[in-house]
Amino acid sequence: MFALLEPALTRRSPDGGGAVLVDGTLGAGGHTEYFLERLAGLHVVGIDRDTSAIGIASERLQRFGDRVEFHHNRYDEIESVVAATGRDEVDGVLLDLGVSSMQLDRAERGFAYAVDAPLDMRMNPDDELTAADVLNTYDHGSLARVLSEYGEERFAGKIASAVIRERAKEPFTTSGRLVELLYATIPAATRRTGGHPAKRTFQALRIEVNHELDSLRGVIPAALEVLAVGGRVAVMSYQSLEDRIVKRDFARAVENTTPAGLPVDLPGTAPRFSLVTRGAEQADAAERAANPRSAPVRIRAIERIAPNHPAGRGGGTADGRGAQ
Repeated sequence: MFALLEPALTRRSPDGGGAVLVDGTLGAGGHTEYFLERLAGLHVVGIDRDTSAIGIASERLQRFGDRVEFHHNRYDEIESVVAATGRDEVDGVLLDLGVSSMQLDRAERGFAYAVDAPLDMRMNPDDELTAADVLNTYDHGSLARVLSEYGEERFAGKIASAVIRERAKEPFTTSGRLVELLYATIPAATRRTGGHPAKRTFQALRIEVNHELDSLRGVIPAALEVLAVGGRVAVMSYQSLEDRIVKRDFARAVENTTPAGLPVDLPGTAPRFSLVTRGAEQADAAERAANPRSAPVRIRAIERIAPNHPAGRGGGTADGRGAQ
């Protein structure tokens, strides 16, 4: 990840002097710490929707003083955050999607299915909707849709029926009871070959509770908009739903919309961005061995090569041509 963003952050100075990186998924501050240690002149704008994450990160990063600042926002609010810092543009944006290791490791947050914990799953504890609310209040169609669309769960309808049957006896409050239901509902043959039977359901509930895909659809265009010429956006995705959105939006950004057959680009149709990664990169064997959670990661990066067109935003259609 550092290698993908380093050229954008060291354009003015080898130590990152004058460069600004937005860490849109601050979490416990690990990525920010890594960049600040290696680039002595770098300034980082850290964003997280989780107040507890900001508290942990601020302690971890306090030795860097005013080289880092913290904002309690969703990452799709990046444009307003950057404006609040008094800047018009930044040199880099880093997005590490999905649930953070810090959240997974804190059992009381309810993200992990390996321990019995309250069915919460809110990234921002101030939000109202919890995973228990989804399980206890959604009708069969809505619940099956969430499990199928966000978890890509083959047995979504069957699981939804089981949940509705069981919640009539007693509302769901903890993850252990849900995991037991999933073991009982998903066929044994699938359990033996398809990974942990709770993985897809927990992913679906987490995405629904936090509106993750809606935020992701908003953040990529917004991140590209605040990027300086020569700046880069790098995104780490951990499941196919996320990666498809990133791939699509990057493809739109790099598309040349001049009609085929013309000898030169028409004004306002040349792409303003260029792909840094051709396809999605993955963690190497050493990284996967050191950090097993990096195994599913897909990394894509893009660079701004031209300023906005005079007419405003544009430069791309939804057909995805040029995607890798």
